[in-house]
Amino acid sequence: MMLNNPVLILNQNYQPLNICNTKRALVLLDLGKAELMQDAVGHINTVSKAFKLPSIIRLYRMVKIPIDVRRLSRIGVFVRDNHTCQYCGTYSKTLTLDHVIPRSKGGQHEWNNVVSACSSCNHKKAGRNPSEAKMNLIREPYAPRPNPFYLVERGAILSEWKPFIPWLVSQTSD
Repeated sequence: MMLNNPVLILNQNYQPLNICNTKRALVLLDLGKAELMQDAVGHINTVSKAFKLPSIIRLYRMVKIPIDVRRLSRIGVFVRDNHTCQYCGTYSKTLTLDHVIPRSKGGQHEWNNVVSACSSCNHKKAGRNPSEAKMNLIREPYAPRPNPFYLVERGAILSEWKPFIPWLVSQTSD
């Protein structure tokens, strides 16, 4: 449905802010809170107005982007570790989380102590430290840097959005 198509919202300074659906973008345009930067193919007619379908809009007022520390999550750890077991290097979409210093030995559930591990490595290591289990980490765990643009990076990036998301162009070039 056309009203659920994704629309890139730019801040007043042209930085990507978020992605909303066409319906929300039309409301922002109609209320005078945003301007149309790039229209998509098509339009929508109401009784009193005809609207071009937006692809990119820009807010007239600046919205402060909070930079929060990323919360620890399973998916976040797997993405950070590139879906690779940090003990044997096996790439897999069915990994487990492993506490480098086991929680039973005082290890915390935090970015610097959690890694991706395949089932066999996690079972082999069990409740021991890597040195006790004679296993080495491929890479030390770390907390990812805060990213205020993670909302924009979550979904598919449309080609007309790429000029406003230059850091992703090299990763998503066709």
